[in-house]
Amino acid sequence: MAEEQLDCRGLACPNPVLKTKQLVDRGDVVQLIVLVDNEAAKENVSRFLARSGYQVHSEEQENVFAVIGSRSNETACEVFMPEAGHQQEQKILVLVGADRLGRGDDELGAKLMVNFLGTLKEMGPSLWRLVLLNSGVKLAVEGSAVLPQLQELEKDGISILVCGTCLNHFELLEQKRVGETTNMLDIVTSLQLADRVISIT
Repeated sequence: MAEEQLDCRGLACPNPVLKTKQLVDRGDVVQLIVLVDNEAAKENVSRFLARSGYQVHSEEQENVFAVIGSRSNETACEVFMPEAGHQQEQKILVLVGADRLGRGDDELGAKLMVNFLGTLKEMGPSLWRLVLLNSGVKLAVEGSAVLPQLQELEKDGISILVCGTCLNHFELLEQKRVGETTNMLDIVTSLQLADRVISIT
């Protein structure tokens, strides 16, 4: 069984997770150290390793994070896939790429987004996952007008994925208050598994 170190500093999302997955998929890596240079990459790699059967911790030194994953030889290595849910129910994914709904008047657009997210629960059990990216991640941070609606959806079991690269871009990673910081690999996988995608941009 192997021990590996992977230097992913300077790599854009989702490359740190993709490179980590390549090693994990070999099936023989019992200890893996992944070096990254931002908080979002640290969270994404840590979550991926944990879902792949590794015990994970991280260390920071001079703005470099070392994500350390280890597992025993007997531990099965299982790559994370989002839960399929109930087969009889349609899985609807709502992709939100903006913090306002529609174009023309920003104030109106912000109010419409509040109304839209507050009404999403009317989809019932078919609503499976909400993905926030680009300026849509601003909806998930402290002070957002729709934060209570998003927190209610999450409490009701709706999965909310928030793009880590986007949070970093807007310098909002520390202000996120709902959802799971994610990467493009998880987003693409979610799009593939969804029965229907509704895009709001």
